[in-house]
Amino acid sequence: MKDVLKNYSGILFLLLGITMGSIIGMFVPDVVDYLKPLGDIFLNLLFVSVVPLVFFAVSNSIASLEQQSKFGKIMLTMAFTFLFFILTAAVFTICMVYLFPVSGISGSQEIVEETVSNDTWGNRIVGFFTVGEFTQLFSRQNMLALLIFSFMTGFSARRAGEKGHYFRAFIASGYEVMKELLLLIMKAAPIGLGAYFAYQVATLGPQLFGFYAKPLGLYYIAGIVYFFVFFSLYAFMAKGQSGFKSFWAHAIYPSLTALSTCSSFATMPANLQAASDMKIPSQISNIVIPIGTTLHKNGSSMSSIIKIYIAFLIIGRDFFDPVNLLLALGITVFVSVVAGGIPNGGYIGEMLMISVYQLPQEAIPAVMIIGTLVDPLATVLNAVGQLIASLFVSRFVKV
Repeated sequence: MKDVLKNYSGILFLLLGITMGSIIGMFVPDVVDYLKPLGDIFLNLLFVSVVPLVFFAVSNSIASLEQQSKFGKIMLTMAFTFLFFILTAAVFTICMVYLFPVSGISGSQEIVEETVSNDTWGNRIVGFFTVGEFTQLFSRQNMLALLIFSFMTGFSARRAGEKGHYFRAFIASGYEVMKELLLLIMKAAPIGLGAYFAYQVATLGPQLFGFYAKPLGLYYIAGIVYFFVFFSLYAFMAKGQSGFKSFWAHAIYPSLTALSTCSSFATMPANLQAASDMKIPSQISNIVIPIGTTLHKNGSSMSSIIKIYIAFLIIGRDFFDPVNLLLALGITVFVSVVAGGIPNGGYIGEMLMISVYQLPQEAIPAVMIIGTLVDPLATVLNAVGQLIASLFVSRFVKV
């Protein structure tokens, strides 16, 4: 019990901060103007730490990942498997929010008007992928350009061979430092988000709770359906009836481990043991599970769609516009790949979402809160997804 409470202490403290903020917003709305600066300070600290963390994390993961290129066939099959699973989870979630729409509040007229842009799509596309000056890369307004630059830097660092050794060490060290910085900042999340939630409750009204309850319920229902139905389907596609029986005979331990630890990395040993018991070749599981723990996130894919949908509800825009849906799928792939292995990495996806869609700052706390509350089930989907991915890859690669 102590271990469970320890692993969930961050979520419990955050829920406590949100609850206190909600009570203050409802019953003492006059003080929210004094609390809001605390929320703004927290968000600003998050902004300035996330940007360099993205650069170091992505560059380092690409530079390190490329070292395993001798396993080319496994890597290629694994990449297509990850992409297929991530997009399937995202499309399934889009279908769920379309069939079971969430009705609730919308943002203020000022927030809606703030999102109106007169830029042409051509200019916006150029702005998504590139910037005119190097210094502009390190702005949260240009997150997608930073991601692309980070990927290219990681590949270049690997191609440099021995001459790039010290640079690879630098980006690996930079990643560890920025990871610790983000962990330090997130200790203030209960106060920062609690203050911002008090402001939201006071300005948007108590109906905010109904607004959050519905998407949360939708996520948990969709996630449970995905866990049982789609994982069963993937197991059957991989090895037929024997794969189905083997997966569910050995998936319980990793599932309970993920649920109790709320950590994909803590579930990795259980996944490796389960893969061994399922007779998945170690040459496959020892590559797919560790890399997948960083780069493959079914639960994060689903929560990304839910968070984008919620943000669009808040600002009164059409989530189901074809262009917005395509961007949502692209963002989801980036979130599932980049967020892995980074504490509170989902927040990076939220920064990317805010940047690409040019959403106002007011949408950020809402999606952060949603991301926090869905974390237990998302972790189960993320972690156990590595086991089913290993089984799936073993179907196409014989070793």
